[in-house]
Amino acid sequence: MNIQIVKGNFSSKDILEIITGLIHVKIRYHEQKISTSQNEEDVKMREKKIKQLQESLQQAREQLQHLQQNVSADCTLSLAI
Repeated sequence: MNIQIVKGNFSSKDILEIITGLIHVKIRYHEQKISTSQNEEDVKMREKKIKQLQESLQQAREQLQHLQQNVSADCTLSLAI
C-alpha cells in the first residue's frame, strides 16, 4: 500500500515549511515514546533518531534558505502489509 504524502513543485519556502512540519511530527512521536519508556536502550535509540532528524532539517534549511527557484518534491509512504 502506498500513500502519496507530497508531490509537486513548491517554492523553497513552502517545501521547507512542509519538511519542517513532517519532521516535527516525527520528533514529537519519539519524544512521546521516550516519556513513556522505561527501557534505557530504547530511549537512547530514540534520542539518536531525534538528533538525526534535527540535523537533516538543518541541512535542508541551509540548502533551501537562499534558493530562488521552485523545488520538485515527491514523498510516498510505502506500507508492507
